[in-house]
Amino acid sequence: MAPEREPARERAATGATAAPRPRTRLDQPQRPRRRLLPEYDPEAFGRLSERIARFLGTGRFIVGMTVVVVLWVVWNVSAPRYLRFDTYPFIFLTLMLSLQASYAAPLILLAQNRQDDRDRVNLEQDRKQNERSIADTEYLTREIAALRVGLGEVATRDWIRSELEDLVRELEDGRTDGRGDARVVFPAERPRGRDVDDR
Repeated sequence: MAPEREPARERAATGATAAPRPRTRLDQPQRPRRRLLPEYDPEAFGRLSERIARFLGTGRFIVGMTVVVVLWVVWNVSAPRYLRFDTYPFIFLTLMLSLQASYAAPLILLAQNRQDDRDRVNLEQDRKQNERSIADTEYLTREIAALRVGLGEVATRDWIRSELEDLVRELEDGRTDGRGDARVVFPAERPRGRDVDDR
């Protein structure tokens, strides 16, 4: 029995019974997967569609398309019969104009969607900026109100000047109290030493 178990262990160790899973290394980038469809950059395609949509909305495009249609019609009406490539009902011209319109409409819609996304982001940024401005304005309003309240309790220069003028007037008017004695405005300092109140 023992000899049969050893070959099974050897087979399991070598991977003969099951294919080992490859270990993925986290320190290395994965290999790119093969895709059926070609890859493209959506941002570059969006920029190209915006350029085309901008060109389709210019007068240059309208004039150019008008010139092409007029030349097409004139050539297919006045050229010799064997050189005409689109006879009177101008079916090929209608097909080309339809093809151009079928490509132009989605490109214009894509450009409008991208512009809407940009406008939405700009509006969101403006809204946040307005909220910050309102918050800053409210904060400054509260600070100014607090300063006004604080200034009401602070002695201003005019108030100190009026108090000093009143005190000087009192001193000048009350140097004598009618008996010829000088009026004491400020009491004299007590003599230094132990006082009864200190005990």
